[in-house]
Amino acid sequence: MDNPAEAAPTRLRSLRRTATNPSGEEEEIPSKTKNAPLSRYDVGWRRIVRNFSPSWFSVTMGTGIISTLLIAIPWKARWLYYLSLIFFVLNVCLFMAAFTASVLRYTLYPEIWTVMIQDSNNSLFLGTIPMGFATIVEMWIFVCVPAWGEWAIWFAWALWMLDSIVAVTVTVSLTMLLTSGSHPRALDSILATQLLPIAATIVAAGTGSEVSEILPNVHYQLGTIIVSYVMWGMATPMAMSVLVMYYQRLALHKMPPREVVVSAFLPLGPLGFGGYTILYLGKMAAEVFPKTSTIDPLAGRMAYILGFFIALVMWSWGLLWFSFALIAIHKSRPFPFNMGWWGFTFPLGVYSVSTILIGEVMPSLFFRVLGTIFATAVILLWVVVAAGTARGAWRGELFNAPCLKNLPPEKTRPPETHDAEKAPKKNATSVSGKDLLPIDQAGDTKETKGR
Repeated sequence: MDNPAEAAPTRLRSLRRTATNPSGEEEEIPSKTKNAPLSRYDVGWRRIVRNFSPSWFSVTMGTGIISTLLIAIPWKARWLYYLSLIFFVLNVCLFMAAFTASVLRYTLYPEIWTVMIQDSNNSLFLGTIPMGFATIVEMWIFVCVPAWGEWAIWFAWALWMLDSIVAVTVTVSLTMLLTSGSHPRALDSILATQLLPIAATIVAAGTGSEVSEILPNVHYQLGTIIVSYVMWGMATPMAMSVLVMYYQRLALHKMPPREVVVSAFLPLGPLGFGGYTILYLGKMAAEVFPKTSTIDPLAGRMAYILGFFIALVMWSWGLLWFSFALIAIHKSRPFPFNMGWWGFTFPLGVYSVSTILIGEVMPSLFFRVLGTIFATAVILLWVVVAAGTARGAWRGELFNAPCLKNLPPEKTRPPETHDAEKAPKKNATSVSGKDLLPIDQAGDTKETKGR
């Protein structure tokens, strides 16, 4: 059976013109180009590659956080460990497939990179790439390092360095692109997706706190902790600024459209993992600082205490945004399925991890139970979203990159059309005389009369 994702006529759908009638329903406007021929870019594997936008890396984020949650659940079980291994392997396969498709996309069609990076909404999903990779690094630390020994430690450290470089690059570059864009944006167009490139650096900092725990050299531990603090300081205040701006947008222009209402869960990401990071860094600072002569040992205890209270405050703020998100979802239902549904999984997943860590540090049975409940909800949500994604991908409904509409006309029209326009018009007619004759025949007639 043919795969609809490869055979779907996207060009015919893209040529449909619609207008909204007074009742709010869309009506199709007849177009002469409706039966335009499909190009080779709109069928087969080329269609999938051309429409493989960075938002697909949110699948790896959502899948990766499931494997982390199964490891982090306080009540351990052997079957949970094996299930986390399955999700870990699945996540690695998904990331490799997404990365390969992205490399093919920008190698075969380099013009797409330009329009994608200039798209103020689509380019934000570049932040999902280092975040998805960070979930792989975390599971490598939790699973592979205990099993494979010292070489796995250094490999994890190298992977974290790579992830940190990419995350900081994405955060800085996309922030500059947003602030220096040539097209001004209205406040009502601001969405929580602007947190994605910023959250990438927060996630890298949190992964660094976990890497520092396994390093055998105390000076390497200290350096990793300091770098992680720097990355946390770079991204967390910026995320707070975006949250303030996003709240102003909600206060003045109400909730976002139902198509993107799931993005209301995104604030849980930087708040949840930001709190997790600062608490884990404080925990490691309390252990590492007394072993070095660089920093006063008392600073480690202070960092631990401050980290706990900052994490608790960020968790509390996240609880408020979680309430806002639930209310928005309730008021906007039903809402269509799209790739934005993956916004359910990762933000709520990292918020669950933060809840569990607070419960272990206090220690508090309440937070551990609550974190486990959140984790169970995230796993169930993953099943629903993964099923919808698989169905939409098979039907070809999710392979539709909005940024492609910004390509120059010569990059979107079928090659057959260009060849037809460049070919000589042999069948054109001359209308200068009384008789309508083909151009060649008209020329011959004039020459005959001249003789």
